[in-house]
Amino acid sequence: MAIKPRVFVTVRKSKRPHSVSSLYIQNCFTEMGVTGSVYINSQIPSSSGLGSSAAVTVATLCAINDEFGLKKTREDIANMAFDIEKKVQKGRASPTDTSVSSYGGIVLITGSSRRRLPPQNLHIVIGDTLVSHNTSQMVERVSELKSRHPEIVDHLLDAIEGVSLNAIHYFDNPKELGWYMDMNHALLDALGVGHPALTRLVLAARSAGAFGAKLTGAGGGGCMVAVCPKGLKQRVAKAIESCNARAIVTSIDTEGARREKHV
Repeated sequence: MAIKPRVFVTVRKSKRPHSVSSLYIQNCFTEMGVTGSVYINSQIPSSSGLGSSAAVTVATLCAINDEFGLKKTREDIANMAFDIEKKVQKGRASPTDTSVSSYGGIVLITGSSRRRLPPQNLHIVIGDTLVSHNTSQMVERVSELKSRHPEIVDHLLDAIEGVSLNAIHYFDNPKELGWYMDMNHALLDALGVGHPALTRLVLAARSAGAFGAKLTGAGGGGCMVAVCPKGLKQRVAKAIESCNARAIVTSIDTEGARREKHV
């Protein structure tokens, strides 16, 4: 699902484009077949499990599309962004983050299909452990564990899929949804992608009254997400901050990528 914090990207035609170190941005210009200067202002912490690379990629493609009048559709942008992430991450990317960054709302990814789910008014608190992680390394860790113990890991992955497919029927029941989130977190811990800092934040959020909490992203640090009663968002945020972490009180964004008039 897409959350309210955004990445703002401005692209300008330029005879002397600035050099950029980001492979994601370099590939955006390459795929679009143009050169230009790019300016980025991000509200999303990087390497935290919140899909910052996908948000930057989608926003950069959209900004290039607008500046150069290339007339790419939102579907074109989502597909190009996924291809770029897959290239930069050496084939290990998922279309999940690029899809929600492009379209907003909640998107269910099953195999190669993408289905937008009805928008929901969930009250969300993100907890950033401030421990950076490496997505590729975490994916590789799970892959190695699967190759050593397929009889265990395959069942864990099947269970995660079952939890997710059942949980989508309870977006209108946050308490029940929270139960599925807690179960999902336990399964992810069993896969070895947890982290002591994530565990502290998850337990703190639950103790403060969250319906449920789980890690988000690749794990190994980064962020967790809690779904809360409306009246307890600030209490949950303070509990997270008491663990020397950063709290972000937010909700679901339903617009996705958009052109800003005044930034």
